[in-house]
Amino acid sequence: MTPGDGIRPRSDTVHARATLGKAAAENFPVAPAFLPRAWRDGLMAVYGYARLVDDIGDGDLAPGGRDAVLLGLDPAAVDDRLAVLDAFEADLWRVFGGTDGPPRHPLMLALQPVVRAHRLTPEPFLGLIEANRQDQRVARYETYGDLLGYCELSANPVGRLVLALTGTATPERIRRSDAVCTALQIAEHLQDVAEDLGRDRIYLPAEDMRRFHVAETDLKAPSAGASVRALIAYETERARELLNEGTPLVGSVHGRLRLLLAGFVGGGRAALRAVTAAGFDVLPGPPKPTKSGLIREVAAVLRTAPRKG
Repeated sequence: MTPGDGIRPRSDTVHARATLGKAAAENFPVAPAFLPRAWRDGLMAVYGYARLVDDIGDGDLAPGGRDAVLLGLDPAAVDDRLAVLDAFEADLWRVFGGTDGPPRHPLMLALQPVVRAHRLTPEPFLGLIEANRQDQRVARYETYGDLLGYCELSANPVGRLVLALTGTATPERIRRSDAVCTALQIAEHLQDVAEDLGRDRIYLPAEDMRRFHVAETDLKAPSAGASVRALIAYETERARELLNEGTPLVGSVHGRLRLLLAGFVGGGRAALRAVTAAGFDVLPGPPKPTKSGLIREVAAVLRTAPRKG
């Protein structure tokens, strides 16, 4: 049996479901049950794509090299992240009607009908691939502006895809969505400082580290000192301001989409509240919001988001 012949072994289906199962660990609900089935299917297909490309870039693919094989590579190539990303991009072009057959990876095959039904364009998907290529080349960010440029590739395309899937994209909504998505990305970076450092990556701007007298060795400590806590508090406030800038997005839509977007914003707020509740000490491990805390934040967003239209 060859990849792309239209018949999938059950093991490949289980393999794909394992990737989709990671949605439960996100800071926000990916495709909650209250949404229409078409939206849920679309959101899960996009999530599967985004999760897989991040797993490639982070070296977190399942052992055994099955994803490499599904993408047409030798299983030993699984450790060559740039090669796998190139093969992943080639499979993306099959989703968009490439001439060398249907998509090979089951998550890409699931994405194809969603792309066609909603007339999605390649650009947001390509942005996510490029972000992960950048992760292989860039391990430090000098300025906050540099970090925002990375978030433009790594986070903002997801929000734009949500708006496209729900047929609600406008220039103003895209601007607000970008603010929310960048804030969510920064919140995740703050939670994962220790984990990222283990991959030799630092997403805290170097200029801010100098301002707060934080050296890289300070981030390797089992617990954060006063200077690290001050730096994390500063970046937390920046992320909170971005969330506030994006919150009017929630009030610009109606019905179940309003609740979904409130979930995204509330998830970000809950994550930042967890960082704050930890005294900005993120080095022992990621501070995670509780389910009750998430519900409270979502309710607060729904109460306070200004309604338009």
